[in-house]
Parts: sequence; C-alpha cells; structure tokens
Amino acid sequence: MTDERPEYRVWALSGMPEVQQGDDLAKLIAAAEPGLADGDVLLVTSKIVSKAEGRIVEAADREAAIDAETVRVVARRGALRIVENRQGLVMAAAGVDASNTPAGTVLLLPEDPDASARAIRAGLREILGVQVGVVVTDTFGRPWRAGLTDVAIGAAGVRVLDDLRGGTDAYGNPLSATVVATADELAAAGDLVKGKAQGRPVAVLRGLPHVVAGKEDDDAEDAETGEDAAGARALVRASRDDMFRLGTSEAIREAVTQRRTVRAFTDEPVDPGAVRRAVAAAVTAPAPHHTTPWRFVLLESEESRVRLLDAMRDAWIADLRRDGRSEESVAKRVRRGDVLRHAPYLAVPCLVMDGSHHYGDARRDGAEREMFVVAMGAGVQNFLVALAGERLGSAWVSSTMFCRDVVRETLGLPAGWDPMGAVAIGHPAEHPRPRPERDAGGFVEVR
Repeated sequence: MTDERPEYRVWALSGMPEVQQGDDLAKLIAAAEPGLADGDVLLVTSKIVSKAEGRIVEAADREAAIDAETVRVVARRGALRIVENRQGLVMAAAGVDASNTPAGTVLLLPEDPDASARAIRAGLREILGVQVGVVVTDTFGRPWRAGLTDVAIGAAGVRVLDDLRGGTDAYGNPLSATVVATADELAAAGDLVKGKAQGRPVAVLRGLPHVVAGKEDDDAEDAETGEDAAGARALVRASRDDMFRLGTSEAIREAVTQRRTVRAFTDEPVDPGAVRRAVAAAVTAPAPHHTTPWRFVLLESEESRVRLLDAMRDAWIADLRRDGRSEESVAKRVRRGDVLRHAPYLAVPCLVMDGSHHYGDARRDGAEREMFVVAMGAGVQNFLVALAGERLGSAWVSSTMFCRDVVRETLGLPAGWDPMGAVAIGHPAEHPRPRPERDAGGFVEVR
C-alpha cells in the first residue's frame, strides 16, 4: 500500500504584458505559459479582465462611480462604504478601483465575471487544446477578520462549492452543514504568488484536477456555452439566508423604513421567542419619571384569540347598531377587523399609569397622561420595528381602545391596564407593495 501525499504547486506567470482594452486574455496567457495542462486552474486578477473589457471609465469623483455601481449600502463608517454592487458582491467601494489605472479614471469590475471566465477557458481550449478551470479573483476584506484576501468573483470549469453534507468525518460523525468554498480557497492560494504590486496578474495551480470540471460534468453544463452555468455566482449567499445582511445602523434604519402594515399572513407558526425579543426592545423606549408604563399581553393560543375577538365583535356590533348603522354597514365595518382574526398571533399592548403625578389640575393632569401615551407609542413603535427585524409582519389596529372594559374582562386584566390597540403578528403572505418615497423636508420646519 502506497502512502500518497496530496500536494499541489502554484506559480505566477511572468512575461504578461500590460493589458489594453480589446486584448484577448486567452492568447496572452497561452503565450506566457504554453505548457498548460488538463486539470490546471488559472487564477486571473479581475483588474486585467476589466482592462481588456474596457471597464475603465473617466471619473473625476470616485464616489460618483461607486454610487453608480451600488445597489444597496450594507454599512457605512465615515467615508468608507460596504455595499452590494451590481454583480451581487458585497464589498468595499463596490469594487471601484483607482489604483493601477491612469489619473482621472477608475476601474470597474467586469460586467459579468463568470462570462469573462468562460471566455478565457474557451479561448485556452481552442488555442492549446487543454481543459482548464478559470477563476477570476478580486481582493476582499472580511467581517470579524483583519486583513485582505483574494476570493473568486467569476469562475468557469471549476467546482466552486464542495458540498460534503451527507458524508461523515474521520470519526464517523455525520456532516450536516459543511460546504467548502473551493473557488475562494483557490483564489487565495494564487494571491500568495501573484502579490499585490509585483505586476503578476495570473497564477497557475497544478495538482488538484478533481476541482476542475471534466467530461463527466457535460450534462450539468450550460447547453449553449458548454460551460458550468453556476460559476462564482453560486458563492453569493441569498438574502434569505444572510444573517448579517446589514451593518448595525443600516439594519436599524432599514427595519424602520421598511416596516409595513401586513394584513395577510401565512399559516406558519410564530416563534414566541421572537415576540419576546421584540417586547424586550419595546421596553427600552423613553418614559416619564423613570416609569415603565408598558405591558404586553401575548395571545399565543387560538382559544384566547377567538374568545377576545368574539367578545370585541359583539361589543362593536352593539355600538354600531346604537349609532343607527344599517346591517350592511355593520357587516362591512366588522369585516375590516378581520386582520386580527386571521393572524396566527396577537399582542395587546397596555398602558399603565403607575408612577404618574397627580396635580389636581385638569390641564396638568391631562398633559401628564399625554406624556405616558407618547411613551406608550414609542414602545409600540419599538415593538413593531423589532418584529420587522425578526422577519415578522405586523399590523397595529386600534380596536381594543374602543372597548377597554370588554378586553380587560375577557383577558382578566387589572383595572389600571388600558389596552392601546392590538398587534396582529405573523409571517407575511406576500411582499408588500412599493411605498412612495416621503420627502422628509415636507415634515420639517426650521426656526
């Protein structure tokens, strides 16, 4: 039995000329390294790809170029911006580079790095008759880690992810979450020999043919191009799976601005822990006299929700009939409250006046209560925003304020608890409709 020791070799190409717009990178690489072999992996710095594809633009203001390439600001600190760019990559400054390019210009990332990798691979196959993998690389910083490293932003003919789930480790333990970012590991290996300032933009890695797509992968390849269609795009984590989608201040701002009233919910159960975390956020709101005027009654059982809503409906119908409403009008108005009945979870925020001051003067006592009501509103807003942060939809409905005695009696609440509406909670059944932008200037008066 032979003891095979896994190993590979990686080297940077010398003799690569300065790349100009319109250059054929496959021809330049083939001329610099005519001895490429099947199973090699080419690690190509994105800068030369961008130059060859004419992604140099005049820009007296780099910030304007970053704006044009930005889809979403992830985090901002001073002048530094971490953004999602038009290629779906989350990185500093959208990948806009002012180095290694003439003054007054900036270098943008390739428009489609996977397509760029496919073109280089196809060109080398035609020129040298070899089946190689190609990884287009760029430099990234990383959350929680100091320093930079190269990662794959484009790939062709390379298995970018190695999914080990379903296998076992050396001790026979099942692997349930292990997916290796092979293309990123290859990119980092190439960066060790290319360097950042040595003018060696291409490296070759040899000795790992198993990471290169071969003939057996033809059925999984794109029918038109004959190439692996997924490319490095498969490395970009989907937003629904991204637990760190935004920086702290941006996450708070997005939760506030994107919070919507949701009136249709799925049947998916609501995690009670998520609601309690939202309550914890609610009770950080400001309040007068160091008081804690918030109470949240959580209706987690269907029986409690139905009992409350039936009692409220009966009281509402009686009020409407006393007002002389027609039966048609009564039925129509009652239907408006169905958002609470269809929600899988309800919360009833209540105001308590414990710690309030009594002046014996109607004006000052009225202002005292208003202070507590404002604090209650701040708590409810915190609650709604925190629910949005938990990816839960919500709708605040004022109806419990019109039948407080009924709510207190049905839920067995103390006499001093004033219900301040109800919050329907659940998983949204559909994406909210776009909301017109509101100009903050229209709500501001400066003195």
